[in-house]
Amino acid sequence: MSVFNRNEDDGFSRDTPTLIAYPELPGTPSGNAEYRLEESVGLAAAIGLDVIEARHYRVRAPRAATLLGGGQVDELAMLVEANGAELLIIDGALTPIQQRNLEDRVKAKVIDRTGLILEIFGERAATAEGRLQVELAHLDYQAGRLVRSWTHLERQRGGFGFLGGPGETQIEADRRMIRDRMARLRKELAQVQRTRGIHRARRKKAPWPTIALVGYTNAGKSTLFNRLTKASVLAEDLLFATLDPTMRQIRLPGVEKAILSDTVGFVSDLPTQLVAAFRATLEEVTSADYVVHVRDIAHPSTEAQRSDVLAILHELGIGDNGEGDSPPIIELWNKCDRLSDEDKAHLRELARRTPDCFLISAQTGEGVIEFVASLAARITADGVTRTLVLDAAQGDILAWLHAKGQVESVDEKAGKLHIVASLTPRAWGQYDKLHPAG
Repeated sequence: MSVFNRNEDDGFSRDTPTLIAYPELPGTPSGNAEYRLEESVGLAAAIGLDVIEARHYRVRAPRAATLLGGGQVDELAMLVEANGAELLIIDGALTPIQQRNLEDRVKAKVIDRTGLILEIFGERAATAEGRLQVELAHLDYQAGRLVRSWTHLERQRGGFGFLGGPGETQIEADRRMIRDRMARLRKELAQVQRTRGIHRARRKKAPWPTIALVGYTNAGKSTLFNRLTKASVLAEDLLFATLDPTMRQIRLPGVEKAILSDTVGFVSDLPTQLVAAFRATLEEVTSADYVVHVRDIAHPSTEAQRSDVLAILHELGIGDNGEGDSPPIIELWNKCDRLSDEDKAHLRELARRTPDCFLISAQTGEGVIEFVASLAARITADGVTRTLVLDAAQGDILAWLHAKGQVESVDEKAGKLHIVASLTPRAWGQYDKLHPAG
């Protein structure tokens, strides 16, 4: 799956010479340009593009035809020619007409931020569900862009091999094929989502708490996931290293088993097509008992990243920190190993005074034990205390109680075990099913 074809004839490959332009539109927060350019370069690097130059342009009045001003477009055309660039990435949203006109003017392939992110997702999706979601999002994006304006790229295809050359008849045929393919994909996804829903319902019946890791892309979620689970999920200093959710069981103090989920990273201006396509995957977050928001506290735009993540969580119905049906959010300030001693001391004190907040380094392990202990205490604090009377021979039930929660006291009287134990409501529900006679 590709927003631009990468065959030898068309000349696009992982090292395609690329220019990036970030148009700063009216109303954009000040100081955002440097951060966005840095992120755009990182996104391009994630699929191996050779970024020659990245430039920032202030756009006082966006133009319907090209978004950028005439002089800015001329400058980009000269840069493309001078550097032999074959691809121009506009770090913003382009209409199909703007994309067509820019390609006419600069004589190179043009994609916008949505196209770039779709390209990354197309390369990284590993599971059947992930590939279906990405293809559906790509087709939704591509359907409005069958405008065929660039004669020098006549042979360019949309990534699935069925888009032909220019001409109204061919475009209509392409659109019909896209609509048919999208209908088939939605049916396949519906079946996959039903299966996922069955698994989710089964986990809800189990007594084990579920914990979802969320955060901005490259915040360190997979590194923390690997540290807690002893797994080997891909964890690189790379944007969108994780796309498909991964689940593993972990043990916590006083908690026999918990399910930890590593999810796709968020990003500012996440394409609406992807939010819609990945909603089923993100439902793993909404069904979690606890949401752990991992932040790159050393990043210069950490607050902006936090706002972007919380905005997406709010869109999913998460954000009231445990009130109602929404799971509580625990915030981890990760990558403290990249801070100066002075900054680290300041943030450690600030985290100590902030509810549900911990300063950690998933890379070195600093602060992770304290976070895990607090999470376990929170889970067990939600427990319900009951007194049981068992036969002395029922040691297996006592062992089960130790594994599932906290046994506060055990007294043996006249061949009977008088036990005071604290378990979560779900664990007590399982106990009652296993031992209906009490």
